[in-house]
Amino acid sequence: MLQQLFNDLIKQDVKPFLSKHGFAKKSLNFSKVTESLIYMFNFQKSSGNSADNVMFYVNCGIYAAELAQIQSRAILTAPQEAECHFRARIGEIAESAPDRFAITPDTNMDDLRKTLLGGLEEVIHFYNTMTSARSIVDYYTSGPFLHLGEESFHLLLRSNDLAAAKHYLKALQEKYGTEKRWAIFENKYEAIFNKYGVEFVKL
Repeated sequence: MLQQLFNDLIKQDVKPFLSKHGFAKKSLNFSKVTESLIYMFNFQKSSGNSADNVMFYVNCGIYAAELAQIQSRAILTAPQEAECHFRARIGEIAESAPDRFAITPDTNMDDLRKTLLGGLEEVIHFYNTMTSARSIVDYYTSGPFLHLGEESFHLLLRSNDLAAAKHYLKALQEKYGTEKRWAIFENKYEAIFNKYGVEFVKL
């Protein structure tokens, strides 16, 4: 019964809404392909679902062929969410959306629908600001996050944006430099700087 409510939500609400924004459906994945990026929503049902509680997550992803190239990986035309370069749960991007949705016998489906579609709309606005591999790199370097660190340095250094590369390195050193694992990352990053003939300043 509740599983049917979930199926109806996807079929009657989510699919028409995302189709309107250019996303095509394949099982519980919705993707939109542009020249340089593939945008994705993945609806993931919780493994602990029961007859009276259907929980699901909405995973968001952006795949960049340019970053796949830097990683020396085959360029995918239909990547899975786990293969995306940018990955986040809907709640990390859309303030109005929870990390996890639940359908129970007490759930007001109108409220859930409104929250879910509002969250998807917020993510689509965010996707509209992410227009290239560089956008993904800028997102992670502004953190600064270690995620995609090597790919980010390659992209910045090969496009000769030394200022951004050095700024990112300094920010990472300040955030993670005292951690034991930092030496591992530092060695990898130093090798990348050497490859492009750029001076690498250690902590």
